[in-house]
Amino acid sequence: MPAPRWIARANKIGLNRVTKFIAPWAPGWAVVIHRGRKSGRVFRTPLWAFRRGDGYVIALTYGSNADWVRNVLAADGCELQSRRRHYAVGTPRVYRDENATDMPPFIRFMLRKVIKAPEFLSVEVVRELEAPARSAPPVAR
Repeated sequence: MPAPRWIARANKIGLNRVTKFIAPWAPGWAVVIHRGRKSGRVFRTPLWAFRRGDGYVIALTYGSNADWVRNVLAADGCELQSRRRHYAVGTPRVYRDENATDMPPFIRFMLRKVIKAPEFLSVEVVRELEAPARSAPPVAR
């Protein structure tokens, strides 16, 4: 059973505000950039993701019904920032793996024994994108 929804809401308010700064460059983390199905708004979701072959495997700690997962599936892809790189990814596929075989040992332990989250999303890298431009500081006049 994935983490309860109240934890997801708490993370949105608190923890995600911190991890969004760590996730674009820290090993084992990534930011999924996706568009809302109804609102069309752009969202940035920090999460556990690991490079596997020509793509990434993402742990679905809140299950496959999380809004961001449904957004990615509906759009047939998204953008992903990982290890200071920016990718367009596609061919999203949700799958179940009770043994979390694509995860490193510590994350595997957390997913199997602590969180009990057996679902994953795999995506294929379509192409590398240019890093998003940082906003320039205002010019003094």
